[in-house]
Amino acid sequence: MFRATVLAVTALIALAPTAAASTSDVCNRYCDGRSATHAVHDRQAINTNDVSLHFDDADAMGWAVGTGTVWLDRSFDAGRTWQEVGRATGKTAMFNNDDWRGHGVGLLRACTETGCTDWRRSTWNAYDRRSAAATALMENYDLKTGLWTTTNWWNAANALTAIIDSGLYGYAIANTYELNLHAQGGNFTNDYNDDTLWWGLAWLRAYDVTGDRRYLDTARFDADHVAGYWDDVCGGGVWWNTDKTYKNAITNSLYIELNAALHNRIPKDTGYREKAAQGWQWFRNTGMINAANMVNDGLNAQCANNNQPTWTYNQGVPLAALSELYKATHNRDLLAQATTLADASTVNAAINTDGILHDPGDKPGGGGADGPSFKGAYVRGLAELDTVLPGHPYRNYLKKQAVSAYANDRNGYDMYGLLWTGPLDQVDAARQQSAVDLMNAAI
Repeated sequence: MFRATVLAVTALIALAPTAAASTSDVCNRYCDGRSATHAVHDRQAINTNDVSLHFDDADAMGWAVGTGTVWLDRSFDAGRTWQEVGRATGKTAMFNNDDWRGHGVGLLRACTETGCTDWRRSTWNAYDRRSAAATALMENYDLKTGLWTTTNWWNAANALTAIIDSGLYGYAIANTYELNLHAQGGNFTNDYNDDTLWWGLAWLRAYDVTGDRRYLDTARFDADHVAGYWDDVCGGGVWWNTDKTYKNAITNSLYIELNAALHNRIPKDTGYREKAAQGWQWFRNTGMINAANMVNDGLNAQCANNNQPTWTYNQGVPLAALSELYKATHNRDLLAQATTLADASTVNAAINTDGILHDPGDKPGGGGADGPSFKGAYVRGLAELDTVLPGHPYRNYLKKQAVSAYANDRNGYDMYGLLWTGPLDQVDAARQQSAVDLMNAAI
């Protein structure tokens, strides 16, 4: 279910550049202003408006070549703001497109008095589809808030998860945690239990790669917090929000996944495993899984399937939940149930067109604030199931999605739009998070 974007206040403040963007003197391997005659390699990235943009990718520096006065613009916030550097006649010196010490992830464009090229960057940390998509997502990361501009609170949990899975930009983990631990309701809780669970899962990912106990403790806090919203209404399940107005699929599938995942990381645990197993037993008997083995959004006032759309994340998160629960119990029936759901969702016409994933009603510029993150959660869940199944039966499906998105739904600096079939509609951090999840899933 979609909701208002009032939770995004902390994510949407300040489209101003990061601190790194305020200085023209960036020093990485070399400092800004190095002569282009020292470039070992010369890759012309783009040529428009009587000016071309060149990169020495090995040194992550770029320069402009054109007629008359030329210069570079450099942006550390995905092109929303920029600073002019290197004004010269005919050819500029070389300038860094990133600020490694200041964690500025940037873009360059070449300009003359008649106009500028589009934005581009070096292949540093953008050397394949996966790393390029992750780097483009980090262009929207605000170091001062620890969140992603152009998207919301729960989407940020998914963005952090996607970055962790990419293996890049590990500094974002502690920065996001420390700046937001006391935001909203504290410990990454708020009025929406699905938000809390998304963050709990993100912190489990952080614990996996860092071993830092505080992330595990926060994930446990989040799971325990949401467990307080389980009751006997509709026979069980946790509520979507603290007002207890709705029991839905996404909150309960995330609840199962987080509890099972906690069991798999806590020696001698039984409590989290029991909660996960109880959650799945309830979920499968609610009727939210329809006759086509697709998951509708939730339950109506009569505790029956409300027949709301089969959003892609409602198909994907149960696959991740069942994968974690299988690891916790070694019950192969859970894999059979997950396979039934995955087989249905990978061919269902409501969310696939010519084999390419979409959400019901997707159109250019659509999806609202929440929808662009849905497909990322789907492919992440499908990939988690695929890794525990012999023969990896869904790998080709995932690769097909990635090939289509890369060919049809991407701009020149590896930002992606909503429709993986194309055309590229617009770019933001939620759309990009789904693309990073896709590239992670398709490796």
